Amino acid sequence: MAVVKARKQDIDMLARLLRAEAETEGEMGMLLVGNVGINRIRANCSDFKGIRTIPQMINQPHAFEALLHGMYYQNARERERRLAQRVVNGERNWPAEFSLWYFRPGTFENPGPCPPTWYNQPNVGRWKKHCFYQPTVKECENVYNTFG
Repeated sequence: MAVVKARKQDIDMLARLLRAEAETEGEMGMLLVGNVGINRIRANCSDFKGIRTIPQMINQPHAFEALLHGMYYQNARERERRLAQRVVNGERNWPAEFSLWYFRPGTFENPGPCPPTWYNQPNVGRWKKHCFYQPTVKECENVYNTFG
């Protein structure tokens, strides 16, 4: 059962984002990017107040660097569609299960260390080259209540 409403075109859009943001991080990396996106839709806090749909989340200004590059605009592939559907259905994975932010420090070839905070949120872990950050309960209690 979906935890956010998603039409076929929304799944395709999310699939394209997963690939463009994290294809080099493997399937788990793409799932983690999806977790962050779904958290942003469901949490209604921080910079994500009023974000209620996959298109709103993806097209939020400055939210995803991938929108600046051509890979995002390629057709969705079945592999990424399946991953997108899994996160829409509520699958979540550490370290992104409650995260609202992630980023890749350093360069592609030479990743740097994860800063202890990002947008005032503590680092909760790293997957390959990406660092993940989740809000405190005080900042965004709702992100911890979005899944049963």
